[in-house]
Amino acid sequence: MERIYVFDTTLRDGEQVPGCQLNTIEKIQIAQALELLGVDIIEAGFPVSSPGDFNSVIEISKAVTWPVICALTRAVEKDIEVAAEALKYAKRKRIHTGIGTSDFHIKHKFNSTREQIIERAVKAVTYARNFVDDVEFYAEDAGRTDNEYLAQVVQAVVNAGATVINIPDTTGYCFPDDYGAKIKYLVDNVNLKSAILATHCHQDLGMATANTISGVINGARQVEVTINGIGERAGNTSLEEVVMALKSHKDRGFDTNINTQHIYSTSRMVSSLMNMPVQPNKAIVGRNAFAHSSGIHQDGVLKNVETYEIIDPKDVGIDDNAIVLTARSGRAALNNHLERLGVKLESLELDKVYQKFLELADQKKSINDDDILMLVGKEGRLSRITIDYLQVVCGIGVRDVASIGLNISGEHFEATATGNGPVDSAIRAVKNIIRREMKIQEFLIQAIDHGSDDIGKVHMQVEYNGNHYYGFSANTDIVAASVEAYIDAVNKFVDN
Repeated sequence: MERIYVFDTTLRDGEQVPGCQLNTIEKIQIAQALELLGVDIIEAGFPVSSPGDFNSVIEISKAVTWPVICALTRAVEKDIEVAAEALKYAKRKRIHTGIGTSDFHIKHKFNSTREQIIERAVKAVTYARNFVDDVEFYAEDAGRTDNEYLAQVVQAVVNAGATVINIPDTTGYCFPDDYGAKIKYLVDNVNLKSAILATHCHQDLGMATANTISGVINGARQVEVTINGIGERAGNTSLEEVVMALKSHKDRGFDTNINTQHIYSTSRMVSSLMNMPVQPNKAIVGRNAFAHSSGIHQDGVLKNVETYEIIDPKDVGIDDNAIVLTARSGRAALNNHLERLGVKLESLELDKVYQKFLELADQKKSINDDDILMLVGKEGRLSRITIDYLQVVCGIGVRDVASIGLNISGEHFEATATGNGPVDSAIRAVKNIIRREMKIQEFLIQAIDHGSDDIGKVHMQVEYNGNHYYGFSANTDIVAASVEAYIDAVNKFVDN
């Protein structure tokens, strides 16, 4: 297996997304997660751009041990000096310097000539080598640079001492065959010595991952990526997509150092800290990446998971796939859910329940466990806890207080609690009665209609003893719906 080095730029290129700025402590958290993930190089920032970036590179250098810490610069001596200073605590350090090489950049950005650009590139690499042994050069907008001139630039900076040559498709313009051919042209026409080529692809036309893989197949040995594919405009190449593509096609002979079982947790950390939700259908880490709702797909997955899944969810840190019951689900999926709930039906009984299920599924977007139990005459089985009353006092300038009364198997209990808002207060009051170590993992509110008297549907996921339980409710009072959903989840694991 040929080693592909993973260069993560979540903390530099990824953090350039408006509204996604991180403080130093948050950057350290992500850097340590990247180290645990097995990333080879962490691009920690652009030190000359701000005091915050400078300080973050310093602190990240102190916080992680074995990955190379990389700092970005322009082909400017001051940039390089500041980057070298920021990297002083790094155990393994790299300066990433470069300049635009396409005619668009040469003429319009620099008002320069091709010859002058090569001179500036060589000067920057030579100067950076005074501070570090590992210098990466980026040829910005290489995707739109003609191959013959690009080869001249690459040869010049390799001769000047560059150890890695980054070939960015800065605007996401290339098709995979064109980008791959560009990498192959450089492999065939440049004496790279001991230097390696790196991919850095953008998602403007949705081809970042395809271009990166094409680059690897044609000779690149470093991939520059971000967690969840975050980045400017449409984003960068997704780390998780490239890594799992290479892992799924081992016959191609490529491997990385990534511990894939940490992919999902790292994805969620980045999403949370950067306030960037992961789209549900995002490859590898999206909520629906391993969910099946089509009846044909569900039947195939239940018979043999490899029928419709090329990746084991556990390989990326997800417990299991999800069989989602909808109007498109078949008998096999319904029966699978019933058996999981401890209900076994004969063939004729299953047929009758399935017809009722289809009628209900036409009315509801998705079917939950309580719905299924109701269909087989088990309604009320899990309703050991019910709400007698709920009273909440909240507003501006007053203390949020909730009082609740619960009926637990015929016994009545009352409690009061304060909290951060009416929902938090009410759930704290419930916890004062039901003294269990329960943690809310997911809390979603969905409007059904429109207007101030709208019905709010609440979906809640609660963790208890390492297991996850789901609760649902709908109510015009969103506080009541939230508490009812919480109680619905709790009803599914309380002891008799």
